[in-house]
Amino acid sequence: MDRRVLLLVLATFVTGTAENIVIGILPDIAGGLGVSIGLAGQLTAVFSITFALAAPAALLLTARLERKAAFVAALAAFVLCNLLAAASPGYGVLFVARVGMAAASATIALLATMLATELVDESMKGRAIGVIFMGVSGSLVLGVPIGMLVCSLAGWRSVFLALAALAVVVLIVCRLKVPDVGARRQGTPDYLAHLRSRPLVCAQLVSILMISGHFVLFAYLAPYLGGVLGIAGTGIVLAFIAFGVAGVSGGYLGGLTADKLTPRRAIVLVPLGYLTALMLIPLAAGTSLSFFPVMMVWACLSWMISPAVQSFLIAMGPDTAEAGVSLNLSAMHIGVGLGTALGGVAVELVPISSLPGIGAILAAMALMMAMLAYRGAGRRTGLAV
Repeated sequence: MDRRVLLLVLATFVTGTAENIVIGILPDIAGGLGVSIGLAGQLTAVFSITFALAAPAALLLTARLERKAAFVAALAAFVLCNLLAAASPGYGVLFVARVGMAAASATIALLATMLATELVDESMKGRAIGVIFMGVSGSLVLGVPIGMLVCSLAGWRSVFLALAALAVVVLIVCRLKVPDVGARRQGTPDYLAHLRSRPLVCAQLVSILMISGHFVLFAYLAPYLGGVLGIAGTGIVLAFIAFGVAGVSGGYLGGLTADKLTPRRAIVLVPLGYLTALMLIPLAAGTSLSFFPVMMVWACLSWMISPAVQSFLIAMGPDTAEAGVSLNLSAMHIGVGLGTALGGVAVELVPISSLPGIGAILAAMALMMAMLAYRGAGRRTGLAV
C-alpha cells in the first residue's frame, strides 16, 4: 500500500481525538468555565450533530476545488478552531469553536477517504478505507488517554493547543508529500440518484442500525462491566485498552474482507459476525476470563463495518460514490446518537444486563438490510452469489 495513505491516517487520528477528548476532560472544562457537567457534555453532542450535517455539505462545497488543496484548507480551519477553543473566554465561544472543529473534521475525513482511494490500486481500495478508519479508532486508544495526560499536567486549554500543533505538523507533511489529484471526477454530487438506489440506501441503513446497536452497549460499557461482571478501577481501564486495540485492527480487517471476499459479501458477513458476538456476550459474562475474548471480537467487528459499507457504496454505485461516502459519514454519527440515546433510556427502564440483547435486535435489523443490499446489488450486476 502507498505509504502516503498513512499521512492521511494521521489527519483522521487528530480529528478523532478532537471529537472524543471532551469526554475524558469533561470535569476540567466544566470547572474551568463554571458550567455544569451536563452542559459541558453538550460539546461532544454538538460535534457529532455538526459532523453529521457537515459531511454532505462538505462534498458540495469542495466540488470544484482540487482535493488536496481542499484537504489542506480544512486542516488549516481545524487548527484555527482549536486555537479559538484554547483561548475561549467562556462556554459560548468554546461551543462555536466545537461547531467549526466538527465541520472541518467532517471535510477532512471525507477528503482523506477519497484521497486514499486515489493513491492505491483498485484491488486495495477497501484496505485503504480501512486504514483511514484505523486513525479514528487509534485516537480512542492513544489520542484520548494522551489528551487526558496533557490536561492533568497543563490544563484543558493545553489539550486544544496540542491538537492545533499536531494538526499543523500533519498539514505541512501532507502539503509536501500528498500528490495533487485534481478536482472531483464526478461533477456535482448527485445525492438524489444515490438515495433512489434501494441497495445503496439499504447499505446506509446497515451503518445506522449496526452502529446504533454498538453504542447501546458501548456508551454504557463501564457501568455494564461494573454491574454485571463486578469489574472496577484498573479492570475497567484494561477493558477499554483491550477494546481499543481490537478496534484498531477491525478497521484494517474490514477493508481486507471487502477486498478479498468482495464488498457485496463483506456487507453481509460483518453484521452476521457482529450479531453473533453480541449474542455471545451475555453467555460469556460469567467471568472476566471468558468475557474479554468475546468483547475483543465484538470490538473488532464493530470497526469492520464502515470500511465494508463504504467499499460496497463505491463498488456498487460508482457514479454516486462520493455522495455515498459523505452520506455514510453522516449515517455513522446518526447511529452513534441513536444508540447512545436508546441505551440511556434502556438503563432507566430495564436491567443493564439487557443492553447486549437490545443491541442484538438492532444488529439483526442491520443484517436484514445487508441481505437486501446484497440481493439488490446482485440484480443490478447480474451476480449469482
